[in-house]
Amino acid sequence: MPEDPNTTLQDLFGVAGKTAVVTGGSRGIGYMIADGLVRAGARVYISSRKEDDLRAAAAELSKHGHCVALPADLSGDAGANELADGVAEHEDHVDILVNNAGAAWGEPMDSFPEAAFDKVLGVNVAGVFLVTRAFLPMLRKAASHEDPARVINVGSVNGIAPPGPGTNNWSYSASKAGVHMLTRHLAGDLADEHITVNAIAPGPFRSKMMAFVYDTPEVAEVVRQSVPLKRHGEPSDMAGTVIYLSSKAGSYLTGAIIPVGGGLGAI
Repeated sequence: MPEDPNTTLQDLFGVAGKTAVVTGGSRGIGYMIADGLVRAGARVYISSRKEDDLRAAAAELSKHGHCVALPADLSGDAGANELADGVAEHEDHVDILVNNAGAAWGEPMDSFPEAAFDKVLGVNVAGVFLVTRAFLPMLRKAASHEDPARVINVGSVNGIAPPGPGTNNWSYSASKAGVHMLTRHLAGDLADEHITVNAIAPGPFRSKMMAFVYDTPEVAEVVRQSVPLKRHGEPSDMAGTVIYLSSKAGSYLTGAIIPVGGGLGAI
């Protein structure tokens, strides 16, 4: 059956009324994503470990729509289940799950500790799996053939192409490559349940994790020049990609890794 010729842009890209969960939503890329979804009319729940920062972020986002803060430590099963239970107190289903919470560690190879791998891979890879599993019952309730539930994982261009010399984020780049493969694995397993799973691989965006770049103008300029489009990412770049993946326009996409880095990781 052909598509309705009267389909509007709002029909294609609208997410109003959908329920979304954004982990690590109190700052940086997570905040950009949550802000975009709130402004687009979604009911958004954000989580992070730091309760004061989280509640301040939710208060600011609530000026533009519906946003609720649910503090959680997502480094293990207990925190993942606590967050899912917290959302279930407000909603009976989840349309969109954004796994953005992450950790990083930078240190020269000679002194890079074993704990840096345990922490970073635990949060960035195992955490994505555990949170997705905890939300499966609510995602299944939202899923349909016509409008799948969506899982969107935040990877990194560092998981596609090695970062430059001296970056020293050994466990971070390895973890983001793991996020990309986990995304493909989950996409294959959950397709029959009408749940799509995709990943966004951001390039340089202004965030606390990138403070080592933006605190030094000379370094920020070197990074900017390394981007084929010669600019840093803006909040609208991240919000727009998530809204596309969450809307009807993105409903036939699963298992994709989308570089959002001005050409980094793609050219």
